[in-house]
Amino acid sequence: MLKIQNLNKSYKLRKVLQNLSLHINLGEIYGLIGANGAGKTTTINIICNLLKADSGNITINNQPISEATKKIIGIAPQENLLYKTLTCEENLKFFANIYGLDRETRQKQIKETLAAVNLLDRAKSPVETLSGGMQRRLNIAVALVHQPKLVILDEPTTGLDIEARYEIWELIRQLKNQGITILLTTHLLDETERLCDRIGILKSGRIVAEGSLAQLRTLIPAAEIVVVQTAQEEEAIARAKEYGFTPRRYGNELAFWLSESLELKEIISRFDGIAIDSIARQPVRLEHIYVEVTQQD
Repeated sequence: MLKIQNLNKSYKLRKVLQNLSLHINLGEIYGLIGANGAGKTTTINIICNLLKADSGNITINNQPISEATKKIIGIAPQENLLYKTLTCEENLKFFANIYGLDRETRQKQIKETLAAVNLLDRAKSPVETLSGGMQRRLNIAVALVHQPKLVILDEPTTGLDIEARYEIWELIRQLKNQGITILLTTHLLDETERLCDRIGILKSGRIVAEGSLAQLRTLIPAAEIVVVQTAQEEEAIARAKEYGFTPRRYGNELAFWLSESLELKEIISRFDGIAIDSIARQPVRLEHIYVEVTQQD
């Protein structure tokens, strides 16, 4: 559906994208994650033909990006594209007109799109009367009203409470079930884990790791990760190394990679004689993978 090959973009002397290459398959959710400044927004702007790349190629549905491909892309940016004094219905009508939908198609799409985001009963409500979660759903509806083949969701749950976040997650799953291809950018790694078929980790304008969560887990040679709290960290690290555990820090947490899963009592016995406040076992998570690949030179 979307193929990016050797994309480069610089602003004066600052290289934002450096030979960026990725592809998104038809009907999948692809998560693009990376720190602020990694190149996510620039990539999106080039895909939407709002910015020209210095070099490289992009095709969408086997077509080079152009004014024509804008009509097969829907985008829900992080900042809501909504007119707050207009109703939900009026907002969708405005954007449907921009995409050139005729009257009959426009009316049909507005109704179906509001139903898809569970806002049909609020069609006549001004946006300013909606909750934050409802406004995010309407923002996604704007991206859907012209029936695009590729939908770009930029930080779709930023600032939402957990209940509203769950509603957006369920909506994204429904879009996938309808065969819509989705490019998702987010800083929430648990969101990426839950929703995405494949994940690309972006650093300094390059994809440094890509694949399904299962494939990315192979980048860390650990069967599980053990997080230890202790005042005797140096002693714990030295003891862990004796047993072949690999020490790592995730924020303030001291963790160890275990090459094989052990029973909890076996893990505790490895630290016999060291004052341990707590031990927690964890699977290899996307946050562990992300930290590992982005901290490599």
